[in-house]
Amino acid sequence: MSSTFFIPAVNIMGIDCLEEAMAAIAGYGLRKALIVTDAGLVKAGVAERIAGMLAMRDIDARVFDGAKPNPSIANVEAGLAMLRREGCDCVVSLGGGSPHDCAKGIALCATNGGHISDYEGVDRSSKPQLPLIAINTTAGTASEMTRFCIITDEARHVKMAIVDRNVTPILSVNDPALMAGMPKGLTAATGMDALTHAIEAYVSTAATPITDACALKAISLINDNLRQAVADGSDLQARENMAYAQFLAGMAFNNASLGYVHAMAHQLGGYYDLPHGVCNAVLLPHVQRFNAKVSAARLRDVAKAMGVKVCGLDAEQGAGAAISAIEHLAAAIGIPAGLAELGAKVEDVPVLAANALKDACGLTNPRVASQVEIEAIFKAAF
Repeated sequence: MSSTFFIPAVNIMGIDCLEEAMAAIAGYGLRKALIVTDAGLVKAGVAERIAGMLAMRDIDARVFDGAKPNPSIANVEAGLAMLRREGCDCVVSLGGGSPHDCAKGIALCATNGGHISDYEGVDRSSKPQLPLIAINTTAGTASEMTRFCIITDEARHVKMAIVDRNVTPILSVNDPALMAGMPKGLTAATGMDALTHAIEAYVSTAATPITDACALKAISLINDNLRQAVADGSDLQARENMAYAQFLAGMAFNNASLGYVHAMAHQLGGYYDLPHGVCNAVLLPHVQRFNAKVSAARLRDVAKAMGVKVCGLDAEQGAGAAISAIEHLAAAIGIPAGLAELGAKVEDVPVLAANALKDACGLTNPRVASQVEIEAIFKAAF
């Protein structure tokens, strides 16, 4: 069976690599950028700093700070209107998954036309998006380097999964110095998001030896560094290791895709406007408990990557050890114990489950679930 490996053409990483990245951006011959970011990064002065660095390289910039958590169709349309009004020839996303996804939606519609909902699904666009440079400030979503774009349709209360090679940025930038200011809660949530990416990619039906290697190394780095990154955000070595971990996890799921954790988490985010990484973290052990019937040997590998001594454990025992290790890590960094703590309601489970089964991310889950089984997983997570 053949496979295709997707990744941005250029990826610049490491502490204080931002200056090197700016020199690379200047080489593309761009003239006017729309910086897509959030209000927090504008308030912190980070957006202004990036705009100033671009200006030093003769690239004019306008700032759109309308990328909300769980970015919506309205956010994409507002940014697209500003891009056209200002005559921008490229997009620079600045932040975590929300600004990156919003920017992808803007850049894709800028060249392909239509409405962002036209591109829900897999490879629905026909043209490359406007040049997109993604500057990352979190360590979790890997949206700065993937072909995934998640946009909330507020009318339907669902998150649209857009999986399209044309939303891949031309350049990704991961400077851990930009991540040092992340609060503990965001560090924990994004770190567990990265862990979910790696584990779902490893047990995916589309996994390959390349994605396996990326996923296992990511799991190991997260296990070894996430607790410290949460405990001491100024520890740049832990931040750098988490930046590499989330990137490796991105390489894995960008090509092996995901599973029911993401398919289900998207519904929680779309329905209740909940933080994506926290939803993933709560659901992850429950979905893997369901998957263990067919993926026990692979989950034993996950346990080993998380530092569990698996010698003498059979596949089933190893899978149980992996699930316990996931739960212990989540508890250690302050992840809520269940969906009830997040405000989800049991009576909404049938609708959430029905929508989860329509999500493209579930197509590569190793075990196919029925509506009743997805409902049971949701209920177990309460």
